[in-house]
Amino acid sequence: MAAGKSRSSDPAPSPTSGRTELSASTHDFLKALASPTRQRIMLLFSRGAELSVNEVAEQAGIGQSTASQQLDLLRRGRIVTSRREGKTVLYQADRDGSAAALADLQTYLQNCC
Repeated sequence: MAAGKSRSSDPAPSPTSGRTELSASTHDFLKALASPTRQRIMLLFSRGAELSVNEVAEQAGIGQSTASQQLDLLRRGRIVTSRREGKTVLYQADRDGSAAALADLQTYLQNCC
């Protein structure tokens, strides 16, 4: 910056140059990633695994109600999807949801930073 010039004389970014906010679903995605417990659970779904709440609880070493709560947050963050099979709800990785959130985050970071 030249001597005597202030930052206020720099042109403001164009409001149409890019998004200035993340989508609500990307916020949920980032919240879902914030927990070490949820990160551990996410690894259970590698290689296309499909698991019930009880299987997640057992493999992650947590209680069934905790697993259910954590899976709900992961589902809202579009990291896992769920489907009902009889009385059992099965969960698996949501690759499309995660890819969409990462693309939104990348666009945001390219425009803000």
